[in-house]
Amino acid sequence: MNRDVSSQRTIVVLVENKAGVLARVADLFARRGYNIVSLAVAPTHDDSLSRLTIVVDVESAPLEQIVNQLFKLINVVEIAELSLGMSVERELMLATVTTDRTTRNQIVELVDIFEGKIVAVSSEQLTVSLDGRPSKIDDFEALLQDFDIIELQRSGRIALPKIGRSVPRLRAV
Repeated sequence: MNRDVSSQRTIVVLVENKAGVLARVADLFARRGYNIVSLAVAPTHDDSLSRLTIVVDVESAPLEQIVNQLFKLINVVEIAELSLGMSVERELMLATVTTDRTTRNQIVELVDIFEGKIVAVSSEQLTVSLDGRPSKIDDFEALLQDFDIIELQRSGRIALPKIGRSVPRLRAV
């Protein structure tokens, strides 16, 4: 399903890798009524830091306001915005669909076209995996709507600056 990305911004928040930090960030968004479109969190190459990639809806609040509130959290080390042209973005999707003799080949062909993988098979179901740009995942998901989707999960966006591109830091300690 294609999403309107005109009101979405991707921010990267580098935080101390400590218990409760993610809960405080989520609580901040909930209390302030900020809408999180996507959230991915994992430790970085430095075990003392975690990287939160947050896609925010700036219609719920201006980006500057979101950044100012985030930076008030004591465990936040750095905040940067990753613009579309300056970053590499990826997302992962898993989907289980019902198949029969007539739809199995159609689904397999669709997975091949999108360079996905079939990760589990039964006589009546297929589980497929696809990774790529969020727009590619959107397109694949839209085409899957023609089939009986049992379950579908998307990972949320992850992003890094393109090599050789500097990312403007919105805030840093």
